[in-house]
Amino acid sequence: MTHKGSGDRLVAVDELARVEGEGALRLRVSDGAVVEAELNIYEPPRYFESFLVGRNYSEPPDITARICGICPVAYQMSSCQAIEDACGVQVPEPIWALRRLLYCGEWIESHALHIYLLHAPDFLGLPDAIELAKIDRALVEAGLALKKAGNELMEIIGGRAIHPVNVRLGGFYRLPTPDELQHLRQLLEPALDQALRTVEWTSTLEFPDYECEHELLAMSAPGTYPIERGHLVTGAGREFPPAAWNDFVEQEQMPHSTALHARLLGLRYLTGPLARYSLNQAKLSPLAREAARAGGLGERCVNPFQSIVVRAVEMVYAIDEALRIVRRYEPPARPAVEVPPRAGVGHGVTEAPRGILYHRYAIGDDGLIRQAQIVSPTSQIQPAIEEDLRLLAGGWLHLDDAALTAECERAIRNYDPCISCSAHFLNLRRERR
Repeated sequence: MTHKGSGDRLVAVDELARVEGEGALRLRVSDGAVVEAELNIYEPPRYFESFLVGRNYSEPPDITARICGICPVAYQMSSCQAIEDACGVQVPEPIWALRRLLYCGEWIESHALHIYLLHAPDFLGLPDAIELAKIDRALVEAGLALKKAGNELMEIIGGRAIHPVNVRLGGFYRLPTPDELQHLRQLLEPALDQALRTVEWTSTLEFPDYECEHELLAMSAPGTYPIERGHLVTGAGREFPPAAWNDFVEQEQMPHSTALHARLLGLRYLTGPLARYSLNQAKLSPLAREAARAGGLGERCVNPFQSIVVRAVEMVYAIDEALRIVRRYEPPARPAVEVPPRAGVGHGVTEAPRGILYHRYAIGDDGLIRQAQIVSPTSQIQPAIEEDLRLLAGGWLHLDDAALTAECERAIRNYDPCISCSAHFLNLRRERR
């Protein structure tokens, strides 16, 4: 819908396509300039934090996994880490290796889904993956095969691909068998070749010349690309542990969104593939680093449109890392260590495919949850998305509403937002005043 008059304009788009969840965008134009871009995340609040209060301390990994069907492992890993922290339990390294392996499966399937089915049509001038399959069936089938590889990895380690049931505090209910691990090798080795071809293919796409100017926030871990544990680092060189999260990150409710807006020391910031890569690319495996160089990426990438290439590189890394873990796997003495309850506060931070996912739990003497805090990636980057849209849309105002809407939707899909996770996007409304 557009209202025109005296050079002012309001454009509203009601439903954003090819993202997870429901939301809207409103652009307000005054005197020929975009003065405001608002992502209206209008999904009802989901109250998961309130649901957890009064529940047994062992329940959050299973309950929070239901927040998202695409990245349930992220919720399980962050919640396990936070509760184990509160209970003072250290998990053995072999169990951490299995957790990382399971998390690799989620990265593979999520990145494959986004690259091939959600994002690629934008670069090829197509409305969706169905039309893409009509003109290049093999390309879509390759993406689905990569997603299947990630799903099978999650099934073998997690018990099932969506909302895994094998995860518990302290580890897992059962360990993978040698035959299952051999099957994983046979599955992942050809997937690695396809992932390398994905980097090569995505690097040939045309990208607008745009670099965002946000602070960056990602995890960091000694000697390895961060996935399932580590501390936090910023583009400005600050470092802090998960326990200091609320000293650095503040959230506020905005009138136009059911998602909270986050600021890092008062600044809008970016988390996710661009931040991870820009702050940790030296820690990629040699194969993934070479793929990044061949794909035209430097030591840093802050062009949101090139995030499709960064995700492809991360998919190479996830498959390469999963194979490394499988080849070196030594089963732990038992599937899990006991996590007895105790009163305390614990923090957990992991790198979901879309960015940092923070959990904090306060547990009482009776083992019941007293307080829960969950900060999803999309709620953190919403201010950055809005600012990028405001700047980008200024160059698209000569377009009619349909074309402007398409460009705005394309820009939002760069970030692969998970709106349902953030509800605590596209209706486009362009407003001239």
